[in-house]
Amino acid sequence: MALKDEMVRGTAWDGGLRVFAARTTALVSELQRRQDTFPTATAALGRTATAAAIMGIMLKDREKLTVQVKGDGPIGQIVVDANAAGEVRGYVDNPHVHLPSNRQGKLDVAGVVGRSGQLHVTKDLGLKDPYRGSVPILSGEIAEDFTLYFAESEQTPSAVGLGVLVGTDNTVLHAGGFVVQVMPGLAEERLGRLEQAVAAMPHVTTLLDQGETPESLLRFLVGDDLTIHQTVEPVFQCYCSRERFERALITIGRHELRSIIDEDGEAELHCHFCNEKYLFDRDELEALYRLADRD
Repeated sequence: MALKDEMVRGTAWDGGLRVFAARTTALVSELQRRQDTFPTATAALGRTATAAAIMGIMLKDREKLTVQVKGDGPIGQIVVDANAAGEVRGYVDNPHVHLPSNRQGKLDVAGVVGRSGQLHVTKDLGLKDPYRGSVPILSGEIAEDFTLYFAESEQTPSAVGLGVLVGTDNTVLHAGGFVVQVMPGLAEERLGRLEQAVAAMPHVTTLLDQGETPESLLRFLVGDDLTIHQTVEPVFQCYCSRERFERALITIGRHELRSIIDEDGEAELHCHFCNEKYLFDRDELEALYRLADRD
């Protein structure tokens, strides 16, 4: 029986490290199903969604964030929303892209993402203005790009590992990742020990395939000096609804609504995140027209 998705948040080495790890297989499978992504696109979206999900549990209460990976590769833009409750949704501009394996025999994520562009993170922390951070895309492999983001935008040295294993039938076999963040004052000896552990660690999906859990992933890196403070199940969650699209139609104003009614007689609106479609017929559009502000 497939294991449930799980994310853990904790500390290690007397508080010298903040540690996070996740199994996101079901989440990435749902994203693949809804977006109909081809294997390499699945890996790119899945790695980004896993990183965003982990960053989500770094937040509090109703805080949320949006990650945008805008590279020059054929996948176009990758967009993922996540929040502190573990709710995640995401999409890519071009889901039907797939490239031959790279020199290591792995899915060529960097090839579809591109090796130049920007990684943007926007956090809604409940303040007047959102926090925005951006870094150049370092490799397009996603994990290295988030490593750079944490170091430069959040001034927190971090080790990031992300993985998505896709089967020959395009199903998601395993997905997950980890983030280990170094707190100020960590001794150089311990920092060297962490670097050696990261370099020696098997690939995330290899460990997940062997039945390892998010907690045991972290123990590969930090040993038994580990305290888990929180466990969250990451889940796909979209916030679109017919009512939201009704409000969106009302806000475009009477002039635009009248053009749609007269020219098309109906409107079909599509949510990028979940691929749900909402059809509004002529009578419904006329009712919204009467509610809209005059131009």
